[in-house]
Amino acid sequence: MYKIYVVHGPNLNMLGVRETDVYGCLSLEEINGKITILAQELECKVSFFQSNHEGEMIDTIHDAANHYDGIIINPAAYTHTSVAIRDAIASITLPVVEVHLSNTHARESFRHHSYCAAVCIGRIEGFGAHSYLLALRGLCDFLQDKK
Repeated sequence: MYKIYVVHGPNLNMLGVRETDVYGCLSLEEINGKITILAQELECKVSFFQSNHEGEMIDTIHDAANHYDGIIINPAAYTHTSVAIRDAIASITLPVVEVHLSNTHARESFRHHSYCAAVCIGRIEGFGAHSYLLALRGLCDFLQDKK
């Protein structure tokens, strides 16, 4: 049974309230619920973490290497600004999938660049909450193929 850590970045605690035309109407709790249901179907275990603080996210990524088989991360705005989160991902040997609810390339130009993408095994965006589900399927398949 694979153990997957889902790491949510800043402002994702405001999902369902914040810019619903961009991020959808589901709350973070509802998205986590959908991920949990799929994880049960895929026979893997998921745990969740959300923070609005860069340092907490970095500590969590470092610690995950000791307890999990892979990470799904939505760095949110830190995607476009944080070399530190990029370096935290690069410092561990776990496979990491970057996720975004919206299509960042269809938005403001500053959102087009991801510092994290180059150190992740893949990136899924633009499918709303389904982006997380696609990432979970992909990560589980990746781990299975790696065996």
